[in-house]
Amino acid sequence: MSEQSHVVVVGAGAFGTALATVVAETGESRVTLLARRAETVAAIVASCRNEAVLPGITLSASLEATLDRAVLEDASVVLFAMPSQAQREAARELAGHLPDGAAVVICAKGMEKASGRLLTDVLEEELPRRHVAVLSGPGFAADIARGLPTAMVIAASTLERAADLAHVLSGPTFRLYPSVDRIGVQLGGALKNVLAIACGIVEGAGLGDSARAALISRGLAEMSRFVAAHGGDAATVTGLSGLGDLVLTGTSHQSRNLRFGIALGRQGNAEGWAGELVEGAFAAGVASKIAAERNISMPITDAVAAIIDGRLALATAIGQLMSRPITQEF
Repeated sequence: MSEQSHVVVVGAGAFGTALATVVAETGESRVTLLARRAETVAAIVASCRNEAVLPGITLSASLEATLDRAVLEDASVVLFAMPSQAQREAARELAGHLPDGAAVVICAKGMEKASGRLLTDVLEEELPRRHVAVLSGPGFAADIARGLPTAMVIAASTLERAADLAHVLSGPTFRLYPSVDRIGVQLGGALKNVLAIACGIVEGAGLGDSARAALISRGLAEMSRFVAAHGGDAATVTGLSGLGDLVLTGTSHQSRNLRFGIALGRQGNAEGWAGELVEGAFAAGVASKIAAERNISMPITDAVAAIIDGRLALATAIGQLMSRPITQEF
């Protein structure tokens, strides 16, 4: 892949903006942020700021911003940085502008709610003749944009392609590790959001740090079973896109999934939640349904889905989890 790659980031939310500025800061590629709102573009051009999503952070001076989708036509790498449930629609809208052979990198953590499919499957269906990869792992947008040390994973269909993308997108403070396990990387990113909600429930209900540690450990076991059942490598969940991401989002109040879980733990239901989009709330129901269909044991995920849907009281869920049959850990 050429050192002068044109990288286009689609989606000027916090994560998309952060990725765009950290890649632009390397100076190795031309980087363009494709936004939907004229005021976002005007602010970035005038002040190198996107205050609405990254307040107080100055973006790279070399970062370009535009509303014009034609910018995609010479892109070699395109980062899809919109929420998981918007990925299919975005692919359909932009397909006519994306050149054949371009690498399209999914930068969302979830599964398609309507179909239960992996986002790589969704984009490969909508964008044939492009190379679909996925970026995931522990990285908050504000930390990335500020240039704080961050390590994540990029998975592609071949190790060579993943390594090429890692070299194009990595910089002094942003390191990507290449992988070929797109299944494991995606499912780790989706399920850690569900488990982060569970961690928030533990915190909100005042169940203690010991309960959180137990939940993280047993949640990883659920994650590994789910990944293996889908043909991924169970070992992937012990890395950045599984354990690393779960530790981050299950312990830091920067995590919207954790904050949502705390609200659930305090009041026992999701009524009145008016916070930001919570990817884990979508993923919980999808994963629980698939687990039931494929006979995968996922009691924590099932409990989170049922609490969110109002089908299970918090106290009942805790009792059910603590009274499960005693078996060997592994």
